[in-house]
Amino acid sequence: MAFEKAPLELSGDFKAALHIIENEGRNVFITGRAGTGKSTLLQLFRNTTRKKTAVLAPTGIAALNVGGQTIHSFFGFPPKPLSRQDLKKRRNRRLYTRLEVLVIDEISMVRADMLDNIDWFLRINREVPAPFGGLQVVFFGDMFQLPPVIANDIEAMRFQLEYDSPYFFSAQVFQDSTFFLEMMELNKVYRQENRNFLRLLESVRLNRLDYDDLEDLNSRHLPQFEPEDFYVTLSARNATVDRINQRELSRIPLEEKTYVATISGQFNPRLYPTNPALKLKLGAQVMFIKNDPDKRFVNGTIGKVIKLDKKTVTVQIEQADGTPTQLEVEPMEWEVVKYKPSDKDPSRIDTETLGNFTQLPLRLAWAITIHKSQGKTFDKVIIDLGRGAFEHGQTYVALSRCRSLEGIVLKTPLRMQDILIDERVVQFYETHF
Repeated sequence: MAFEKAPLELSGDFKAALHIIENEGRNVFITGRAGTGKSTLLQLFRNTTRKKTAVLAPTGIAALNVGGQTIHSFFGFPPKPLSRQDLKKRRNRRLYTRLEVLVIDEISMVRADMLDNIDWFLRINREVPAPFGGLQVVFFGDMFQLPPVIANDIEAMRFQLEYDSPYFFSAQVFQDSTFFLEMMELNKVYRQENRNFLRLLESVRLNRLDYDDLEDLNSRHLPQFEPEDFYVTLSARNATVDRINQRELSRIPLEEKTYVATISGQFNPRLYPTNPALKLKLGAQVMFIKNDPDKRFVNGTIGKVIKLDKKTVTVQIEQADGTPTQLEVEPMEWEVVKYKPSDKDPSRIDTETLGNFTQLPLRLAWAITIHKSQGKTFDKVIIDLGRGAFEHGQTYVALSRCRSLEGIVLKTPLRMQDILIDERVVQFYETHF
């Protein structure tokens, strides 16, 4: 995969967003199409802000990716849905009273009832009756990608009775006349450049695809296609991904070498970023799953294993111009963190490391799930929707991972019914942007 360096110059969008958050203290929802740099902007804010900030995410994996904490863990919420009566004043409230900015990533996955619980909890524990206890809130995400999870029919019925939709923007806190959330869309796409492909992606995103557009996309259905190196299959199902990776690994008639992770403290096995016993062979196709501090690779770079040493692996990648480059890869560390009030400085908030996972930043990557491809950029993808898309935004996420239309191969032709978009999201978007 071609290596993508982050832009050194801040775009006008980035400068404006950072100014609004840091200097003007406004509540803001930052959105944008796939590839507009939402994650980059979040990290930029976190690394440069002088404000006491907590970065949260709705799932453990998402929290790990942004170096933050889950919403449930930060607020001490149990897994089950809560009512307002369940939210009580905590004995130790210093963490919540010291906080100045609450950042929530992947806001599209946060349900309306969860956002109301956060609002009410902060009002009680900060002893400020204003929305979110007077805290500045900053939300990042794309409503057209991952939707919130409704576990069962009982929950679905409750949402029908109490909310206009399960999405965060239907939370009751938005009906408070004292709360204003500024909407900001990042417009510069760093991932794709071709205007026609960008237009097709936008048509898929907003469910405005016509049959000519569908025909353009289906020109990439190539039944006789035989994948070469560095093609990644994106599949909707875990079982398909596991089957492809194991099949391809077993086809290499060489000895397997296992690299074992070092794990300490509290690190939930469900959050392991890669296999704790990573089995590799010479010639295996792998994906980097972390950004390199030395900028040799990014999360999503595809390569091929060309040397297996005792503790390190050498991986060959392709530069943007097709030049092969060899990288010696060492184990890297992931941390599960928890925010806490500083013991030394009453004005500060610190992070405490609860657990560590140290492993080679690689996973087998002949195939990965569409879900896990979120936020990554590829040059060559095979999209395998199996019997068809089954989740809102799934087809859009899959198509928008690739830099170009020419880099996409469709296993089966797309159908109009594969473009699953919730019209309530479209209505919210078109009303506010």
